[in-house]
Amino acid sequence: MTIQQIQNELIEDFSLFDDWTQRYEYLIELGKSLPLIDEKYKTEEYLIKGCQSQVWLHAEEQDGKLIFTADSDAIITKGIVALLVKVFSDQTAEDILKADMSFIDKIGLKDHLSPTRANGLVSMIGQMRGYAAKVLGNR
Repeated sequence: MTIQQIQNELIEDFSLFDDWTQRYEYLIELGKSLPLIDEKYKTEEYLIKGCQSQVWLHAEEQDGKLIFTADSDAIITKGIVALLVKVFSDQTAEDILKADMSFIDKIGLKDHLSPTRANGLVSMIGQMRGYAAKVLGNR
């Protein structure tokens, strides 16, 4: 499935909920289904800078695609990183770097985050794109 197809699916999923309480519950559920990061990556090196909560992110390349794992100490933040892992994991570095992230606005996520969480979201996307750029630079 392409990044755009996944984003369209998420837009559809979020549209099923009447209010943001339900959408937050969905984010929390996404967080619970997140492929957990190996404990050895829960170090300062893998911590995303710019997040109010602690968020660890790891990526590795398998068969030309990036596979992301992550974790957070906050349930909403864990849901947000799970959303991004769902979008970017199992995609090529090229596709990650050129992805249009407008789905975040379409589901209304940025409007319903505190400024510090919104900054964290931007930092998470930046870190994931940083991994993709590093993979391309190593080729």
